[in-house]
Amino acid sequence: MVTAATTVTIMPSPSRPAEPAKPRPPKALELATVDEDDLRDEGTFTGLGFYDLELTGRSAKGAEFRQCRFNRTDLSGTAFVKVSLTDCLVERSNFANLHGDQSTLLRVAFRDSRLTCLQWLDGVLRDVTLRDCRIDLSAFRATKFAAVAFEDCNLAGADFTGADLTGATFTRCDLTGAQFSAATMTGTRLDQCDLSGVAGVTSLAGATVSTADLVTLSHTLAAALGITIADTPGAA
Repeated sequence: MVTAATTVTIMPSPSRPAEPAKPRPPKALELATVDEDDLRDEGTFTGLGFYDLELTGRSAKGAEFRQCRFNRTDLSGTAFVKVSLTDCLVERSNFANLHGDQSTLLRVAFRDSRLTCLQWLDGVLRDVTLRDCRIDLSAFRATKFAAVAFEDCNLAGADFTGADLTGATFTRCDLTGAQFSAATMTGTRLDQCDLSGVAGVTSLAGATVSTADLVTLSHTLAAALGITIADTPGAA
């Protein structure tokens, strides 16, 4: 008796999902300073440029960042609770070990930044682009993704348990050892990614996977379904 079904869609020329909307930053920014613009609960930060600032180990609850730009800013080890970033640009910055709980990213673009061990739990990402970022060992458990594009990112060991990845695309990403258990992935697209050793592989039901990615995925998928792959005797 069949108890589970996994759907793999192979398309010769799959159409790409809509691109995430771009952030709408202000034409001019006021430079932020630690003295005047340090993180704080319920703070509202609008039109600020956080350049070359060290804001490590801070905490903020209910704060809002609107039309801000982060460049070479260190927010590692910071704790966010119900914090929102809207229309923000993040470049060459450090968000490693940042813990975001029930927080939101809306029209945010990350480039060339470090997000290793980022914890973004029970949150929302909408119209978000992440390019050339290191996001390994991160966790996005129970987070909803809508129009989110990961491009050329290191996501090795990332945890997407229980996430809604319906609106996510992964292009040329390292997803080795990533966890997808109980994730919703109908509509998710994976193209030219390394999917070696991913866990929760049956959650990929409904996702679109490129032909090249399916080759590396096949052994993991077979193991999850209890299929033994054996060489044919006498085969060249």
